[in-house]
Amino acid sequence: MTSCALDHEVLSKSFRAAMGNVAAAVSVVTVLEDGQPHGTTVSAFASLSMDPPMLLVSLDNTSTLLSRLREGLLVGVNVLDARQDQIALRFARKGSDKFADVPWQLEDGAPALRDRHAWVAITVARLVEAGDHTLVLGDVVAADVSTDAPLTYWQRTFGTHRAF
Repeated sequence: MTSCALDHEVLSKSFRAAMGNVAAAVSVVTVLEDGQPHGTTVSAFASLSMDPPMLLVSLDNTSTLLSRLREGLLVGVNVLDARQDQIALRFARKGSDKFADVPWQLEDGAPALRDRHAWVAITVARLVEAGDHTLVLGDVVAADVSTDAPLTYWQRTFGTHRAF
């Protein structure tokens, strides 16, 4: 193995470890296609702009959900509450039956989980390729929040945030 390849491998491992040490909120990103809901779990999303309100979601380039996205499409970002670790795991796997037994309704044009910590509906403004992921830049069309604690992901485990 060359020094450059070894350096890349070391950097990749240390970067993964560093990012695993950053707590992140967990959400299920959803779209409606041909009357059917589709979704996937993500922890890489962030507020992008307050004026105008925009959100950024990062999806793996191999994501089935990404293949369904296009500019102008309505997308839901369901930020999960602390009791929804099993929902996060369900939507993280491959398959088409993710919504079985999960209460949801159409809200602001996208599938919304009935139980959630927060909701943001966006219209896809741009899809930007970035390494092995694609950034979904979305214009916010609706948002709300509950008083439940959020589900977080830190060091490969689920948890939640508690105030001091």
